Amino acid sequence: MDERALRPPPRMRAWSFVLAFGTVSLLADFVYEGARSITGPLLASLGATGLLVGVVTGAGEAAALVLRLVSGPLADRTRRFWALTIGGYALTLATVPFLGLTGVLWVVCALVIAERVGKAVRSPAKDTMLSHATAVTGRGRGFAVHEAMDQFGAVIGPLTVAGMLALTGGQYGPSLAVLALPGTAALGLLAWLRTKVPHPLDYETPPAPATAQAAAAGGPAGRRLPPAFWMYAAFTAMTMAGFGTFGVLSFHLVEHRVLSPAAVPLLYAAVMGIDAVTALATGWMYDRFGPRSLAALPLLAATVPVLAFTDSVPLAVTGALVWGAALGIQESTLRATVADLVPPARRATAYGIFAAVIGVATLIGGTLAGALYDVSITALIAVAAVVQAAALALLFRTTRPDPPHRPDFPERLPEGN
Repeated sequence: MDERALRPPPRMRAWSFVLAFGTVSLLADFVYEGARSITGPLLASLGATGLLVGVVTGAGEAAALVLRLVSGPLADRTRRFWALTIGGYALTLATVPFLGLTGVLWVVCALVIAERVGKAVRSPAKDTMLSHATAVTGRGRGFAVHEAMDQFGAVIGPLTVAGMLALTGGQYGPSLAVLALPGTAALGLLAWLRTKVPHPLDYETPPAPATAQAAAAGGPAGRRLPPAFWMYAAFTAMTMAGFGTFGVLSFHLVEHRVLSPAAVPLLYAAVMGIDAVTALATGWMYDRFGPRSLAALPLLAATVPVLAFTDSVPLAVTGALVWGAALGIQESTLRATVADLVPPARRATAYGIFAAVIGVATLIGGTLAGALYDVSITALIAVAAVVQAAALALLFRTTRPDPPHRPDFPERLPEGN
């Protein structure tokens, strides 16, 4: 008998769990997106070059993603989803307030990366718990609502930082220290949620006996991940390799005097708002039309450098908003697809591997964008267009119906699991 049958049901409805977890993410994003909104200008104020900003922000994202190769399998093996989630949030929320307390470039660079390590620790466990609740609510909608709430915090955080910069005359220390308050609230809410739903995996129907036996034996639901997962990861890697970080974009805005440093967090808040709206829209499209709705991602990513790396305020702002729309797809619908491709027993491992693939590609994308930016913006635009065209072709190749060879990646995935 499955051990879940012996436990009482969760003391919270699936949608309530998604919304409560969304509130935790809202508060956490208040903290670290508030800090990330000024990472580029902060590093620039300490003497960083465009290449260094690209490397540091890319390496930060890589740390947040590649290290999930460890935290994902660890979550599957130990089943300590809550411990990893709470520990990861604690690391991130404890790191951010110290970013503005030092004027040493290498220390700030280390703290930027350390903040992302906390995300690496928590994300596979958190996404796995959400994947079980969204089996009830619908994968696309559940992840989209969570992402929208997440991004609401990402709007408030940069606005708060912008207000503090205005009040303090551009001082980074107090502007970042104030973020300790929502961080404390996030940890308190997370601890409460843990008492209400100690076993989020119970939201999803236990696997059939044959599936469970296969998983135990290391069959299709065991050691091996489906071929469709690897093809999907290749598409994701391709599109992320041609997608620069906001750090490089904001560096351009400040260095070319397109926007003042105090205005960058305001723009970042608007970017996060676009992220939330796009996540909701593409989440609905995914549940209705399947993975081909992801074709919007490489198209948006190719448009970003054409608009963002100009000296025109309207064009640069529009480019930043398009960057936010692409980010909304990356952080919601991309994750929902993984849950539909991988059985529950290996899902945290799959999320860890998937994140690592994104991490390597993000490091490549951030470094490539920063290096090309220092040499030629025209070359940056051209390379991004070529990479995204290749990604679009790969997406249509991997989602093309081909039952004799790839029955595990249908043109349209069913709702739920």
